Amino acid sequence: MTTRDDTKTQLDALRSEIERRNPAQPEFHQAVHEVLDTLAPVLAARPEYAEPGLVERLCEPERQVIFRVPWQDDKGRVHVNRGFRVEFNSALGPYKGGLRFHPSVNLGIVKFLGFEQIFKNALTGLGIGGGKGGSDFDPHGRSDAEVMRFCQSFMTELYRHIGEHTDVPAGDIGVGGREIGYLFGQYRRITNRWEAGVLTGKGPGWGGSAIRPEATGYGSVLFAEAMLRERGEDLEGQTAVVSGSGNVAIYTIEKLLALGANPLTCSDSGGYVVDDKGIDLDLLKQVKEVERGRISDYAERRGSSARYVSGGRVWEVPADVALP
Repeated sequence: MTTRDDTKTQLDALRSEIERRNPAQPEFHQAVHEVLDTLAPVLAARPEYAEPGLVERLCEPERQVIFRVPWQDDKGRVHVNRGFRVEFNSALGPYKGGLRFHPSVNLGIVKFLGFEQIFKNALTGLGIGGGKGGSDFDPHGRSDAEVMRFCQSFMTELYRHIGEHTDVPAGDIGVGGREIGYLFGQYRRITNRWEAGVLTGKGPGWGGSAIRPEATGYGSVLFAEAMLRERGEDLEGQTAVVSGSGNVAIYTIEKLLALGANPLTCSDSGGYVVDDKGIDLDLLKQVKEVERGRISDYAERRGSSARYVSGGRVWEVPADVALP
């Protein structure tokens, strides 16, 4: 009979092996450790789950793809970034997970995100597996033409690894409707196929869902509202801190305002804005969605009620509700 001590010994050995095989990937190590800690009582009670190496297989990606992404800026200079796609687990269906374009992206971060995506997708009850991808490319400050050329180069390699029955990427940080559109256009150009299911997050004009841009932000607020109702409360009249200023954050703020809450903050990689009068949604959309500016631009144009904190975190601001 397997005892709790036996299970702990086995999991500790697995942790050590994962760290040895995946050096210098602290984010991935942390994610695996948290999952193993959660699974420990289950494995102690049901040791048959561990016998076929299920846990070991769960922690090892089925496929890891790293590729070069050369692209040309508006001055004719060639840059080279690195692209990633980690296809982690397809036990339930095609790999599914976003693409992130940010200077911090590396293999360890992509593996951490892909590992967590397995469980997030499993909870939906849909037949989808888990994966993640991206690049260390920074779209901030780049022209539309530069972003388009990068996306086309990125997809020129990625296309051979994805498909609506194989691996279905989506957006994430730095990858919104514009980037998904460029990626989808290049996929069609290379494959000569209209395969609407190969990418999610597309515009409604080329196979996307009508409410896709709002879904994640609205959903986070509705979930918070449901939690508060369990305590006999609601969001009306509550102050809220929101992190980010991209697609998810903007529609989180929109739904908070619709439910009578007062969102005070938004942020980007440079810092955050706190607006004592509450975030002006129209101005935020103008700055971020139309002009693709920085959150500091919002503070400059908002007036005396808003201040920008360079390098800070929104969690420093007192509020009733926090929505990361």
